[in-house]
Amino acid sequence: MKKNLFTLLVVAGAVTFAHAQRPTQGGTAPSDSTRRASSALGAAAAAKPKPYDQVITNKAQTRLGLVISHKIEDKFFFEIADSVLNRDILVVSRISKASATLRDNQVYAGDQIGSSVMRFEKGPNNKLFIRKISFRAYSPDSTSSMYKSVQNSTVQNIAASFNVAAYAKDNKGVVVDATDFINSDNDVFYFSSPAAKTRFRLGAQLADRSFINTIKTFPTNTEINVTKTYSMSAAPTTGAGGGGMMGGGGAAGSITVELNTSLVALPKVPMKARYFDPRVGYFAVGYTDFDANPQGVKDLELVKRWRLEPKPQDMAKYKRGELVEPAKPIIFYIDPATPKKWVPYLIAGVNDWQKAFEKAGFKNAVIGKMAPTKAQDSTWSLDDARNSAIVYKPSEIPNASGPSISDPRTGEIMESHINWYHNVMKLVRDWYFIQTAAVDKRARTVNFSDELMGDLIRFVSSHEVGHTLGLRHNHGSSSTVPTENLRNKKWVEENGHTPSIMDYARFNYVAQPEDNISKVGLYPRIGDYDKWAIDWGYRYFPDSKTVASDMKILDKMTVEAAKNRRLWFGTETNPDDPHSQSEDLSDNAMKASEYGIKNLKVILSNLKTWTKQPGENYDELGNMYGQLTTQLGRYVGHVSKNIGGIYENPKTVDQAGLIYERTPAATQKEAVNWLNAQVFTTPKWLLDQSILDNINESPLVVVSKLQNAALTRVISTRVLGNLIAAEAADGATAYKIADLFKDLNASIFTELKGGAAIDVYRRNLQKAYVDRLIAIINPPAAPTVAAAAFGRGGAAPSGLSASQTDAVSVVKGQLRELDKAIKASSHADTLSKYHLEDLSDRIEKALDSKK
Repeated sequence: MKKNLFTLLVVAGAVTFAHAQRPTQGGTAPSDSTRRASSALGAAAAAKPKPYDQVITNKAQTRLGLVISHKIEDKFFFEIADSVLNRDILVVSRISKASATLRDNQVYAGDQIGSSVMRFEKGPNNKLFIRKISFRAYSPDSTSSMYKSVQNSTVQNIAASFNVAAYAKDNKGVVVDATDFINSDNDVFYFSSPAAKTRFRLGAQLADRSFINTIKTFPTNTEINVTKTYSMSAAPTTGAGGGGMMGGGGAAGSITVELNTSLVALPKVPMKARYFDPRVGYFAVGYTDFDANPQGVKDLELVKRWRLEPKPQDMAKYKRGELVEPAKPIIFYIDPATPKKWVPYLIAGVNDWQKAFEKAGFKNAVIGKMAPTKAQDSTWSLDDARNSAIVYKPSEIPNASGPSISDPRTGEIMESHINWYHNVMKLVRDWYFIQTAAVDKRARTVNFSDELMGDLIRFVSSHEVGHTLGLRHNHGSSSTVPTENLRNKKWVEENGHTPSIMDYARFNYVAQPEDNISKVGLYPRIGDYDKWAIDWGYRYFPDSKTVASDMKILDKMTVEAAKNRRLWFGTETNPDDPHSQSEDLSDNAMKASEYGIKNLKVILSNLKTWTKQPGENYDELGNMYGQLTTQLGRYVGHVSKNIGGIYENPKTVDQAGLIYERTPAATQKEAVNWLNAQVFTTPKWLLDQSILDNINESPLVVVSKLQNAALTRVISTRVLGNLIAAEAADGATAYKIADLFKDLNASIFTELKGGAAIDVYRRNLQKAYVDRLIAIINPPAAPTVAAAAFGRGGAAPSGLSASQTDAVSVVKGQLRELDKAIKASSHADTLSKYHLEDLSDRIEKALDSKK
């Protein structure tokens, strides 16, 4: 392919040369094309490589490394050795120093703005190319019959071209002037896509205010640091009828940022990959493989993991089952900007994973360290792609995240920068207060001790490090724990309240004050599933030579582990699976939420005292009351998901049992009964008027938000569709759509029998219920997407819409029956009468096809 391309270019050059030498006729001036050709020849002559010493003079400031860098006055030359040519190089770009203006867009130093793979490649006519490499379609075996065909059909894009200024002294490399390219606004070194710039409202680069700061190069990576100034578009303004991205708008202008780009050589010998298995929760990279399936193609997914291998001298020990240190441990440095008092807790969160790696045969596999000072190591830099770190960001964002950069060929994690936002402390404080203050005296204040806050920081650190080790959320993990075990002091302190720290099972809100459970039974920890998952991902198989043979061993391990439900990966996101939920605990959401509400009542009765700060206003009272109602809303969500639920059990064809199982009818009825008792029966315990009057909150709004959330979740085309499908599959044993409405109506419209006065909370609930039913039969205008969502992922079987099933028919029938019951009822009080007449009018209008 390269030879053909070279031939075409040479032939094209010969034609141009012949045309340029053609004599003019009759003394006429040369044609435009002749002048252009002559100009091109002159440029080609000027671009002819010069002797090395004429380009890289004795004025050069030279740095040796992956890419040899020469700085001569204001020029930067790259010297690319032949050994670097055609190597896959990972390019990672980050904001090194953010502009104050970008804080409005929640952009901070350390944020990633681009990632890609490139190669330096010699071109014809003394050219050096940069190609951007895609692995979307891949034939990894160069000896296979498909390899050449795939290569011919996936020519990699030439993203940049350089004239060779000189050849290396030993003639084993090329020198190019990289100044203009580094100074340009290109998508190789900086923002990798237009969308990345759009997020920050950035326009064109302003060249007169952009420049190169430093280029540092190391044996396996080169670091480019630049200052860039861009034009900036005006922020959207908030109109009277809706919200904009930026509340008050912002003026157009310019913005200056400092960017750092890392060029990291990917391994010459790629790590042996490990295929993704849906029964173990790992992040993955993938490509379409044209070799894996002899009768087609196969989309392969490779798990993301670090390369952990025993040292050669320890291989015999490893085979004997002795713990050995890896040849290259995983090290996370703590950003020097981190407040000193939190550093030990962040380091502890990293080191907590050492026990998990011992399961895979490695000791000291992952290590947390304070970043070295300049005096200790003047070359160390947070921007150096060889250094993984927990990066502390002075941000109001109450969050943390654990991304990683990996080799797309194998999934090998090359580095990670965990984003640690300062305000994550408020997040964990609010969680811990609302979930444990009833049982932990230390949480009965809005100003936690450093020890308690440090413990919470340690937990978040461990969770985020887990992500950087490759682990996804395991939101089903907590569903394996019987509810009463969470109140068993001995059991929960020994085992933890969830088998996985990668679950969103924050703190043990089931524990009651009388249980006397200590902090070890309240905090999340690295558990049984986490240790198993690390063993699956990182165990080294010295005698296995291929990925396929590794996977056979791992499959046996997985089938054996499946006998222990605590070792299951319970899926990260499934809209139908009651086991796959965030923020929940135990195998029974109804029982767990009952205990949770008991604790919320204790907290509410003490909320004014526990949030009181002398000389301060009621902001903390308002915040914590909002947190309390939010926690109650979580319980509503946990319970509601059981209605129309479908459990997902990841399995292969070699394992017994079903992958998808419908939630038992008894469990669904238990969930509806819980909603009727705790939500649709007005939760007046929540309405402490002395609190509401100090935070300017309406009791009607508090209750309506809670009830509307429950109605929206339960009376949806998705849930109704699942109930209809379950009845088709299970017949009489199913919890039917008719059962749901019978149970709801009996609770929501109790006043229709007997003529009791309907208070304002119940009137609002009944209106909301009728409105939900009307929305099913007369949905608001929306994009042309099927209204019903029956199975996994939102797709209805056979493309059925709600109108093609019994859902609309049943809802219409319910509205007609309800209208009859309303007309037949008699209420003496005026507001109840007006309310019911209004409901009847709404129903008749909705059912009248002429209106």
